[in-house]
Amino acid sequence: MTQTDSNKRIALVTGASRGIGAATAQALAASGCHVVITARTEAGLAETEGKIHGLGGTATIAPFDLADSDAIDRLAAAIGARWGRLDILVLNAATLGTLTPVPHIVPKDWDQLIALNLTANFRLVRAFDPWLRQSTAADVVAVTSSLASKPRAYWGGYAVSKAGLESLVATYGLETGSVTGIRTHVIDPGATRTAMRARAFPGEDPATLKGPEDVAIRIVEAVAR
Repeated sequence: MTQTDSNKRIALVTGASRGIGAATAQALAASGCHVVITARTEAGLAETEGKIHGLGGTATIAPFDLADSDAIDRLAAAIGARWGRLDILVLNAATLGTLTPVPHIVPKDWDQLIALNLTANFRLVRAFDPWLRQSTAADVVAVTSSLASKPRAYWGGYAVSKAGLESLVATYGLETGSVTGIRTHVIDPGATRTAMRARAFPGEDPATLKGPEDVAIRIVEAVAR
């Protein structure tokens, strides 16, 4: 533990190599947190880390695939050993999957979508629950989509994964809220200028969309103590 991070809130942000995750990591660091950032792409994480350091913040990178459940458990053990707690968990990483009619979804694609968007988040909550309970004021944030409650044709797989995530985090909040300092938040960013949005709506003018930093502000405000 270093002097630069020992007294800060410890935050973990998934999918932090770009988009909403990167912006959230930077905003949390700017608010005084030490941020642990994860994604599959080490180069993207290094870029996010560099921006955080450039702003005078502190960060630790942890590149790995969230589909690797054992890696999640190892990260939880490492954070627990170093800091003895986790104060903020931002469940941001997600994949779009293939936009297609439900009967046309390839089972392998379905499995990959659910593995990242839902199962990985369950494993994160499960692995970090002991360390969230060690915090005097912990927050869990799930980044969702309006599709979780308002289905749209051809978006079935993604919608199901986000509906499951919302239910998972809401249930966890009901189980822990009255007996711990843990608060849960489900945040729908709405239309935002991200790579995923560009893939889903290739003809859309990105200039008409809000930036990831606007969503990051909402998340930081939600977890403020």
